[in-house]
Amino acid sequence: MATLASHQSIAVATDNRFFRWSAYVMTALIILGFSTQVALGRSRFASPPLVHAHAIVFMGWVGLYLAQSVLATTGSIALHRRLGWLAALWIPAMLVLGCMVTVAIVQRGQVPFFFTPLQFLVFDPLTLFTFAALSTAAIVLRRHTGWHRRLHFSGMAILMGPAIGRLIPLPLLSPLAFEATLLGVLAFPVAGIIADQRRSGSIHPAWTWGLVAILGSTIIIEAITYSPLGTSLYTAITDGTPGAAVAPHGFPAPPGMPITK
Repeated sequence: MATLASHQSIAVATDNRFFRWSAYVMTALIILGFSTQVALGRSRFASPPLVHAHAIVFMGWVGLYLAQSVLATTGSIALHRRLGWLAALWIPAMLVLGCMVTVAIVQRGQVPFFFTPLQFLVFDPLTLFTFAALSTAAIVLRRHTGWHRRLHFSGMAILMGPAIGRLIPLPLLSPLAFEATLLGVLAFPVAGIIADQRRSGSIHPAWTWGLVAILGSTIIIEAITYSPLGTSLYTAITDGTPGAAVAPHGFPAPPGMPITK
């Protein structure tokens, strides 16, 4: 019995270490990705208030995720649980602001040139809804630590797309820029699967649900993007705005080049 308890204690400590350090890595990559763009002059602070509100809320989630990971893995469970309810209230704000920013960018005709406008209009909100579904499931299953932390991890992983996209040469990867960032996102749950396998010789089923959610949302995104539904959606949202002049399936011209349809 003592030997079994010792093995279980080691397994828990190893599990805690993986999730804590993963949170450090995710946070560092997000900060690096966005700060690099600011340093290179590709991002600027002279943006509309909506963009700033979006940035504050999303970076707030990153801070919450990091704090929750540290608290949960260092024994501060009471504070972790109290902050968990704040996180639950944070998710709807992320959904609303994320969708509003996406619509505003598409309507202005300012979609990054390595995505098509329709693709951007579809994948940005659906990625957020996938994050929200995984994070909500994690909250519902908060009493089941294995499920809770892995579903939250998978939800955080899908938010890594924008940071990864800022760290890899997306313009060189067009027209598969979206798919390229997906590979970076998938690297996180895959790392979790490998860690489980090495630690216990088995893989927690939460990873399967995380992968299904991420890959399933990608299939839905691609299906809507290249369907009449996607085109109708784009037309309805851009009607009467500068974005209506931009072809939904055409890649915008890079900065400094003339706009062509």
